[in-house]
Amino acid sequence: MSAPRLLDTRSPRDPAAAVLVLHGGASRPGRPEVSPAQLSVLRMVPIASRLARAGRGRLAVHRLLNSSRGWDSAHTPVDDVRWALGRVRERYGDLPVALVGHSLGGRAALLAGGADGVRNVVALNPWVYPDDDADLTGRRVLVVHGTEDRVASLQRARAVVANLRRRADVELREVPGGKHAMLRHGRVFETAATTFVVQTLLT
Repeated sequence: MSAPRLLDTRSPRDPAAAVLVLHGGASRPGRPEVSPAQLSVLRMVPIASRLARAGRGRLAVHRLLNSSRGWDSAHTPVDDVRWALGRVRERYGDLPVALVGHSLGGRAALLAGGADGVRNVVALNPWVYPDDDADLTGRRVLVVHGTEDRVASLQRARAVVANLRRRADVELREVPGGKHAMLRHGRVFETAATTFVVQTLLT
């Protein structure tokens, strides 16, 4: 297992807030290192870029590369998110932070969303278990899920949203015809994530 890494998309000198963009990606035999060129990582590049543009110099935007692919019981992407939050605090101080993740990155965002400094969470087609839960009291949460996703279950996402709503403000937006890779209706996913983050983090 390698060390997690942060890649800068936009790092203004004096940002008002920060965003961590989290990739998905299924596990592979031998727990291989995450490559910046793998599709699950590249899928988040347009979203990170759009967030940076929409922030107009007020958002520090960084993409997290996990320490390994998939989800391991001994060390999960949630651990990598917590590491990344520590690096953000070291770099910028106590800024409010948004987590934006896709697939397993969406699950990591939801489960790590209760960490200190996190203000809001966006989960795009999150791959979750129906009993996933976290105390996201005080956070704003958006889950965006395609109705034609055959990889991450919409029914499971609905169950998790119901769990989270007991303690947090959680919105579920279903994208008719949307699939897991967000290639169809990609702009809908990008716009939803960007608008939500800007409106809830910077206003």
